Amino acid sequence: MHRLESGGVVRACIEAGIRLFNKELNRLMLPLVAIIDWTLQPVSEPAASIENSIIAGAAHVKTYLCNGDQDFQGEILDARAILLWHNIPITEASISRLRRCRAIIRIGVGYDSVDVEAASKYGIAVCNVPDYGTEEVADHAMALALALCRQLFPLDAEAKALGWAIKVEPKIRRLRELTFGIVGLGRIGTAVALRAKALGFKTCFYDPYLPNGVHKAVGIARHRTLDALLSAADVLSLHCPLNKETRHLIAERELALLKPTAYVVNTARGGIIKKTAILESLRQGRIAGAGLDVVEDEPFKTKEETSTPNLISTCHAAFYSVEAKREMRETAARIARQAVVGERLDNVVNGIDPAKI
Repeated sequence: MHRLESGGVVRACIEAGIRLFNKELNRLMLPLVAIIDWTLQPVSEPAASIENSIIAGAAHVKTYLCNGDQDFQGEILDARAILLWHNIPITEASISRLRRCRAIIRIGVGYDSVDVEAASKYGIAVCNVPDYGTEEVADHAMALALALCRQLFPLDAEAKALGWAIKVEPKIRRLRELTFGIVGLGRIGTAVALRAKALGFKTCFYDPYLPNGVHKAVGIARHRTLDALLSAADVLSLHCPLNKETRHLIAERELALLKPTAYVVNTARGGIIKKTAILESLRQGRIAGAGLDVVEDEPFKTKEETSTPNLISTCHAAFYSVEAKREMRETAARIARQAVVGERLDNVVNGIDPAKI
């Protein structure tokens, strides 16, 4: 009897081992979807539970922490799809080494961190998630604008220092007397425009790529040149993509066109504003303040930068909410699954269809 029981235990162990072996073999035979996150500021979930729930059965999903694309080694180079968090630039040097990749999917709106031309050259689709954080970024831009116009942070510091002098009294403004200028009237820019209007701002925008009549549909004024918008704005809010045309769109000359009482808000991409120029403008008092969720070459590198007066900075977090993060991960994972199984890809920005290659 004892021998029979022992035999049953052995048989159960063997069967369990076989199941585990088959499961691991099946996993190894599946294509890889690589989630690439930044070592310095990881925002992914190591278990990738959301991604696995969508991709399960079609591919093996694994998360990698990298400092840059120079860390792309080993199995990353065999990935069928790459899900890319922010702050990891992917250059042609690494793209050329990807052996099986069909799609690079930015888990976010901006895809300036990817060499799109190189990806196209090697037949790799570049995709993004353009709509997940529209509400969050718009709300964040308005929060920064209101904090500046109402001087919330200086007043908070004054109150906590047990003082009530309201030293920033000259900077506190009535919203309906102010002009809110928006650069880029896309999804987020439009959402910001509607919020600014609702708060009583005189709202206007500059966007050379929109057809005539858009300003009538939204009910705001249009400026035909950036200089005209800069001269009019009491609050300047940026909502354009970062590319060759918009890099350093706002630099020394443009900042000099703003009123000395003007505030600058950037929740788009750091490189749209020349960092040294805006920090020096703040130090010299040539503008009244800035709310920067993003900065060029982020994060800040020195205490001198972070101690710049009249500056609010918020860690590239405008996109974030619990709901938005889940939505962006779900959308990116869905596109990765499309790439793995050979379906048409959503949100392709470079016109590449891997299924036809």
